[in-house]
Amino acid sequence: MPAPSETKRYYITSPIYYVNDAPHIGHAYTTLACDVLARFMRLDGRRVKFLTGTDEHGQKVEKAAAAAGLAPKDFTDKVSQNFRDLAAAMNFSNDDFIRTTEPRHITASQAIWKAIAAHKSPKGRDNIYLGKYDGWYAVRDEAFYDEKELTTGPDGKKRAPSGAEVEWVEEPSYFFRLSDWQDWLLDYYETVKPDFIGPNTRRNEVISFVRGGLNDLSISRTTFKWGVPVPDAPGHVMYVWLDALTNYITAAGYPDENTEDFKTFWPADLHMVGKDIVRFHTVYWPAFLKAAGLEPPRRVFAHGWWTNEGQKISKSLGNVIEPNALIQKYGLDPVRYFLLREVPFGQDGDFSHRAMVGRLNGDLANDLGNLAQRVLSFVHKNGGAQVPPPGAFDAADDAMLAQARGILDAVRHLLTATSNAPEFHRALEAVWSVVTGANAYVDKQAPWTLRKTDPARMNTVLYTLAETLRCVALVLQPFMPQAMEKLLDQLAVPADARDFASLDAKAALTPGTSLPAPQGIFPRFVEEKA
Repeated sequence: MPAPSETKRYYITSPIYYVNDAPHIGHAYTTLACDVLARFMRLDGRRVKFLTGTDEHGQKVEKAAAAAGLAPKDFTDKVSQNFRDLAAAMNFSNDDFIRTTEPRHITASQAIWKAIAAHKSPKGRDNIYLGKYDGWYAVRDEAFYDEKELTTGPDGKKRAPSGAEVEWVEEPSYFFRLSDWQDWLLDYYETVKPDFIGPNTRRNEVISFVRGGLNDLSISRTTFKWGVPVPDAPGHVMYVWLDALTNYITAAGYPDENTEDFKTFWPADLHMVGKDIVRFHTVYWPAFLKAAGLEPPRRVFAHGWWTNEGQKISKSLGNVIEPNALIQKYGLDPVRYFLLREVPFGQDGDFSHRAMVGRLNGDLANDLGNLAQRVLSFVHKNGGAQVPPPGAFDAADDAMLAQARGILDAVRHLLTATSNAPEFHRALEAVWSVVTGANAYVDKQAPWTLRKTDPARMNTVLYTLAETLRCVALVLQPFMPQAMEKLLDQLAVPADARDFASLDAKAALTPGTSLPAPQGIFPRFVEEKA
């Protein structure tokens, strides 16, 4: 199965998470999607850079640190570690973890400010100018809002679309002339890069917002100090979103555009974000980059939100879903599988215990786990614990092997070539069609009967099933790396024969290879009795 002929590099980013938050299912979900794509691309022969990290500046962090009785840096050191721990717990394969308090990022942020200031806007004016900001600001969102975007809650307080309380702010500020970039942005969305924003619902929302008129954006603050200092402007710190967004090019080596990493990986192939921060990534970020003389990322995709048993997740309701608790209860790879199988990516989804157990016991334990266990146990007992020697393959065997070896093309298309979204759920459905086919094949071929009537035919059937399991395990590695490593070990697949090029028949299982005693991969979930 040859890898795609297009570029052999792939740069994918998860949003860097705001350290004032505790890691929850939303954080895990976004970075899990990136991890699956990164693992897939590596196995498919690409050179991958996968970035995540923490966003550590801003008024909200400064306030949280003060409330905790800590200096901001001490506070961010402590909380940032929680997100590193999440990455380890979820078995993410990120190549870099960036913190916006790192010296390399301070340098990059100040460099992009200078680059923006050195260029003119599309209307020939300075991109950055000094003025005064007076307007509504949500500390929780670290975002500015127009009056028309606000609502008034039952308590009489004005609130942002996110529900965050806003406050009136007046202070000297440097502004980015975002209004001059409105026509350029619309042309970029509609003509230059029509697939820049996904899914289409988010694309339509962004275009509507920009068509409604853009105001110049305040990009410095003077009422607090915890931020990147604005170059040559004492007392000003950079607006947290200009600082935070710059992380994507910091990790690629900016401001040195001649580094191998920058020349190889920028522009990024995909920024994966939650739908609540799509505006920052699809309006502000491409304008900042173009104003600095840099190319925007190739695509931004905004996924939906999770609810918990039908309820909106919130701290006040006490129903925040903590990833470590899920892993301890259900197992890591079942959680990874569920999050990407249960809901079409890009849409909102609901987590429920019943659905989780249904996927674990149905798809994983019954369908795939039971298939692997009964095939490998039968081989171990009746085939001398070796890969069986096949005889002549008949039409049913050929069809089964063709389905198994051909699954990569379908999965590759669903994850990388569809125009609207990476369709993780459909990719997994495609793999499960092979699993379903293999279960039907084994029932029809009945090797337990062939053991008495036609041992040679039994070996061919068992070889076909073992080879099918090998192909399924190879393709499922990005989704469930630990479980599939265990299955590939039980098939005695060499460590250097586990990439997607190995799906070729030339890398098929070698008859006579010794196999270890089989072990269950996905134990059934059994409710504990009260």
